[in-house]
Amino acid sequence: MALEKDAGRFPLSAEKMPKHIAIIMDGNGRWAKKRGLPRKAGHKAGAETLEKIISAARELGLEHLTVYAFSTENWKRSQEEVDAIMNLLRQYLKNYFKKFIKDDVRMDVIGDINRLDADIQKQIMEIEQLSKEKTGLFVHIALNYGGRDELRRAMTKMAQEVVEGRLLPEEMTEDCIAGYLDTAGTPDPELVIRTSGEERISNFLLWQAAYSEFYFCDTLWPDFTKTELEKAVFAYQNRERRFGGR
Repeated sequence: MALEKDAGRFPLSAEKMPKHIAIIMDGNGRWAKKRGLPRKAGHKAGAETLEKIISAARELGLEHLTVYAFSTENWKRSQEEVDAIMNLLRQYLKNYFKKFIKDDVRMDVIGDINRLDADIQKQIMEIEQLSKEKTGLFVHIALNYGGRDELRRAMTKMAQEVVEGRLLPEEMTEDCIAGYLDTAGTPDPELVIRTSGEERISNFLLWQAAYSEFYFCDTLWPDFTKTELEKAVFAYQNRERRFGGR
């Protein structure tokens, strides 16, 4: 079955649709620089693009969408830029996310939110609580997230449980480890997309992306469209996934 009506120039198969797509949203700063605008203008445009892509993901029938919004390394940016991103996040949590809840979208945050300001943490918990019963698209926002930090935090929890006698070393299977990650209970992404022409993983979903297909495009994130998303899915559907086999 092809989703001809929704897929434009890229006929997509409903049967081969990935359940989970993850996106490294890259290029906001370069988008702004090309236009002689401050970097915060690029982040604002990027937030508007995310709103459109969430809607596009719903239309395609995706079950999970994970987006890399702010990494553990992003704190190294100028205080002005970090403050602009955090203020934009406040606005997004207040407006867009609540709107999406009405559209049967569930949302949560992966990453260590303890470093975020208290009001942002409160907004995150409110959004997660309000949307927890929704059964449509599940959007995971990676905030103060790093794959290595996630693994460190997971291993710390496991080590503590071993010390307390609640976990045996021989019980540390791959499934067990996955259960301690921020993404516990979420299927691994079949497709990881990175925009802006960069071709690296940048500490994103290191465990979960072990067998993901990767798709890189030159489009800067604020210019990424539903058609670009469909193009990425089309490329994914035309690959052979072997998982180490032949």
